[in-house]
Amino acid sequence: MAEQAFIKGNEAIAEAAIRAGCRFYAGYPITPQSEILEYMGAHMAEAGGTFIQGESEVASISMVWGAAAAGNRAMTSSSGPGFDLKQEGLSYLSSCDVPAVVVSMMRYGIGGGDITAGQDSYLQAVKGGGNGDYRLLVLCPNSVQECADLTYGAFDLAEKYRNVVLILGDGAVGQMMQNVNLPPRVEHDINSYDWVIKGKPACAKKNKATNLNWYVGDKAWSEHVYSKLHTMQENEQRWENFMVDDAELVFVAIGVSSRVAKQTVKMARAQGIKLGMVRPITAWPFPRKAFEEVNPDVKGYMVVEMSIIGQMTEDVYGATKYTKPVYKHCTHIDIPIAENLLEAAKDALAGKLKPEVAL
Repeated sequence: MAEQAFIKGNEAIAEAAIRAGCRFYAGYPITPQSEILEYMGAHMAEAGGTFIQGESEVASISMVWGAAAAGNRAMTSSSGPGFDLKQEGLSYLSSCDVPAVVVSMMRYGIGGGDITAGQDSYLQAVKGGGNGDYRLLVLCPNSVQECADLTYGAFDLAEKYRNVVLILGDGAVGQMMQNVNLPPRVEHDINSYDWVIKGKPACAKKNKATNLNWYVGDKAWSEHVYSKLHTMQENEQRWENFMVDDAELVFVAIGVSSRVAKQTVKMARAQGIKLGMVRPITAWPFPRKAFEEVNPDVKGYMVVEMSIIGQMTEDVYGATKYTKPVYKHCTHIDIPIAENLLEAAKDALAGKLKPEVAL
């Protein structure tokens, strides 16, 4: 029987990371993800790992870079402006093909923003907040169980592609509590891979943690990056479709907004209104294949998001090749309300709303 626990989403992320063999964590406290740091601080030593509260977010991501290059399963976490400060480190990890897991529990607002839940770090996560041709593999949990499951699998994905995997949650999912089936504990061999930096005899070839452009040359590196990202895009799309076969309007939502969207679909169906939902589980690669399962006569889509501009709109237009209108229901700092969302859907179907322009 699987081991169970009644815990927060943030705690599920931390516990799953430890069970996946993560033995290095460096982070800095910031709401609404501080429970991840606190849980790692309380439990990492007993698992035989190392916990460091860095002096800053910049220091923390740099420590993760070093630990991961030495073969450790390493993780850091942050939110909002703290995630901003990690972008240079993410670029450098990507330039060196070093795998790591990073968590961003989104909060609301531009700049410092607010400490409440939000979903407006989407563009930063999926389009890249750092410089250069890279992508993070972005996983979006909408339950405490998925916080555990997606984090647990993130380390395998990171090592499979030698790429950073980002758990993109929101403050509401991180703070909610549910019963969780916990995954089994595994131990990771830090010498599993031939690229790991470790002590070697003087006569042996040394591994280097450096920009691969300088190490293998521009042509080889460019071909490698291009091939890796295309392979990830083709093979790692994940989604949940709900009642899309005959839907006239389909919601597109992640995280806590997708929970409300699904409830709204159920309410609408009870009234004879044919709504459906596409829930991206990977925000990158965006699950374009999910839209191939949608009713071809669908009248349009509606992005449901705790943001100002509806940041997912551009990706929905791209996935549908601009063949259908895309509306938005953006609740800014508030979690969506099913009754309000249903009214917005009715207005869209009645032609009372203008389609959105992707900003």
